[in-house]
Amino acid sequence: MGIVYLIGFMGSGKSTVGKKLGNVLQLPHVDMDSFIEEQTLRSISTIFSEMGENTFRNYESDVLKKIEHGVVSTGGGIVERRENIEWMKAKGTVIYLRTTFSEITNRLHNDSLRPLWKKSVSERRQLFEHRCDLYESFADYVVDTDNKGTKEIAEEIDRLLNNYI
Repeated sequence: MGIVYLIGFMGSGKSTVGKKLGNVLQLPHVDMDSFIEEQTLRSISTIFSEMGENTFRNYESDVLKKIEHGVVSTGGGIVERRENIEWMKAKGTVIYLRTTFSEITNRLHNDSLRPLWKKSVSERRQLFEHRCDLYESFADYVVDTDNKGTKEIAEEIDRLLNNYI
């Protein structure tokens, strides 16, 4: 099957769905943000504050190329670099977990760990709209996540992938 890449905005459920989907598909799951934190011995917030977003994006691109198999929960900004998009399209299936801005806001209302969510509401919305356009244009499949449980989303993706094969 190759690699299944989950893309979507922060708070869309990529990590949670990725774990469940890995179980359903009987494939290993890799959470890119966790992998970067393990490799650098720094939190994502610390990398952003001490080294900058560009350094984080470099780590992200490097990690992406090291993963050879499984379900991959990407970071929300993975689509900001064309090389990442091209890599994912060449190596696997890209699934966009589409979530509305209001649902993201509900899920992240108490989240203080995401550097880009600390911005003003208008800046968050602008980033959301920009990235959603990218997610939509590069995904092989789009799965809506609002009002759905993790298991339901993973099973929907499994059905999509089985119809694809």
